[in-house]
Amino acid sequence: MKEPKIALIIVNYNQQHFLDTCLDSIFGQTYKNIDVYFIDNNSPDTAYLKFLTKKYPFKEVIANKENLGYPTAANQGMRLAKDADYIVVTNPDIIYSPSYIEKIVHRIKKDPRIGAATGKIYKYDFKEKTATKYIDTTGLYIDKSMRVTDGGQGCLDKGQFDREREVFGVSGACPIYKKEALEAINLQNEYFDEDFFMYKDDVDLSWRMQLAGFKSLYYPKSVAFHGRGTGVIERRTTRQIFKNRKKLSQFQRYYSFRNQHLMCLKNVPWGTYLRYLPHILLRDITTFVYALLYEPFQFKAIYEYIKMSPLFIKKRRYIMKHRKSSTRKINRWMQEKPPTTANSPRK
Repeated sequence: MKEPKIALIIVNYNQQHFLDTCLDSIFGQTYKNIDVYFIDNNSPDTAYLKFLTKKYPFKEVIANKENLGYPTAANQGMRLAKDADYIVVTNPDIIYSPSYIEKIVHRIKKDPRIGAATGKIYKYDFKEKTATKYIDTTGLYIDKSMRVTDGGQGCLDKGQFDREREVFGVSGACPIYKKEALEAINLQNEYFDEDFFMYKDDVDLSWRMQLAGFKSLYYPKSVAFHGRGTGVIERRTTRQIFKNRKKLSQFQRYYSFRNQHLMCLKNVPWGTYLRYLPHILLRDITTFVYALLYEPFQFKAIYEYIKMSPLFIKKRRYIMKHRKSSTRKINRWMQEKPPTTANSPRK
């Protein structure tokens, strides 16, 4: 029987220094039926492309003339992969273990309701050129305030992340999506929402997967490593969130703030809003006061949110019209807690 076709899409913007380790790990996979699409999003220096295309056998290379944003560039690759059964979208600072794709594809094939999956992703220290045992992500988790975090991020792995489990969604660092599921949630010929430009696009896609009735899986037998420019840090408490927020650029904080609210407007069922309204209001009031005191540039994000709201309400209507998951099923995800330390695994 022929192996399913994998389309692996790399979106690069000025991260050429990561590419050799990333591409060597991709072309060294034990799974061989992979087409690799490389998209440069108008990096300041594209001279590297000539060398790269000679060294690696890409299916197709695109050099965009402007920075279209991460979702648009990723969608370019997805549209090209017409004969793919699965889509992998990869950041350049990812390093795959040799059997990552083989193991995860073998697992996904067993359950037709799995629409997305991720393996156990560790932090990689590019400065020291060493892998660590600290977790980057074990999938996405959502709390009652609609804040979404990477499960286990910043925690030392002592075995508490070894159990396979269904999760709310998967991080955009190196997700694998079933093409059939992507087509089911395709909205206006977009898989990732191109209005986001950057940040929260993976969470938005996870929301739509959930609403469409697909599962997202964390599969720890597949292992990869992520450099993550923002660092691998714990973000489980409000204090940790605000403390580490300063490590992000103004550009990052702006899009994260704006897109969080647009994403909720677009995807959160009214029943979920009503059930968790106190938690949502507390978070919104806290972040608004914080922005007023420390991030006045976020008032532009609030203006953009208001300006874009009519468009996102239209998207919401389409999504809710075609949703297959009940509000009750969605609400159960707000009760899920990721394991954190070796002494407190979820039973």
